[in-house]
Amino acid sequence: MSKEPVVIKKKKEKTFKDIVMEKLPDGGNLNACLTCGTCAAGCPATGLHGMDPRKIVRLAALGMDEELKKTPWAWLCSMCTRCVYACPMNVNIPQLVFNMRAAWPREERPRGILRSCDVALGTDTCSAMGFPVQDFIDVVEEMLEGVRTQPGFEDLQAPIDKQGAYFLVNQNSREPGTEPEEMIPLWKILHMVGADWTYSSKGWAAENYCLFLADDDGWKEITRRAAEAAEELGVQSFVNTE
Repeated sequence: MSKEPVVIKKKKEKTFKDIVMEKLPDGGNLNACLTCGTCAAGCPATGLHGMDPRKIVRLAALGMDEELKKTPWAWLCSMCTRCVYACPMNVNIPQLVFNMRAAWPREERPRGILRSCDVALGTDTCSAMGFPVQDFIDVVEEMLEGVRTQPGFEDLQAPIDKQGAYFLVNQNSREPGTEPEEMIPLWKILHMVGADWTYSSKGWAAENYCLFLADDDGWKEITRRAAEAAEELGVQSFVNTE
């Protein structure tokens, strides 16, 4: 009979990195980091709060979960994905950051982004500025009158809720809200190329602050409304101007 001692091993608890890797294809390659610093070299948030993308991956690799999930650097990252394209190992740092944000209690996330998400969810237009349907229609019609006085654009169109158009185009609500003249160059380009396009009166806002808040249900709801608008109008293609 063997007299070897019986060793009861304690089950290893999952780290934050383990949990994130389970959600991502190929684990986001989070185990493949070479600490080469290529990501940090091109990151616009490098140095803020003493952090950079490489340090974030190191914190995750070392199981320093509390430091990782509480650092405000998560909200300074723009999730532009520049680091992923630069990385020789294709490490998906933005997805790690997204899950870092999601780990924060919702009420403790940055108030500006939180409020913008909630405002967008509360209006049919999905505008983070709370821009209502009729105001959007009024602004488009007013700007359209002005641009049609310019030579070559007398018959320019900026249709809303046009059934069967080829393209559905959205718009950042800052533009109709505070800079309506910024919409006109896009209209002119679409007019010059003869595009068959339309806005939707609902779900037209291009920004999605719920995505940046890491509010899964919120950003999916905003996206769902835009998709439903496209289906109702019977368009062929959706153009996200953001």
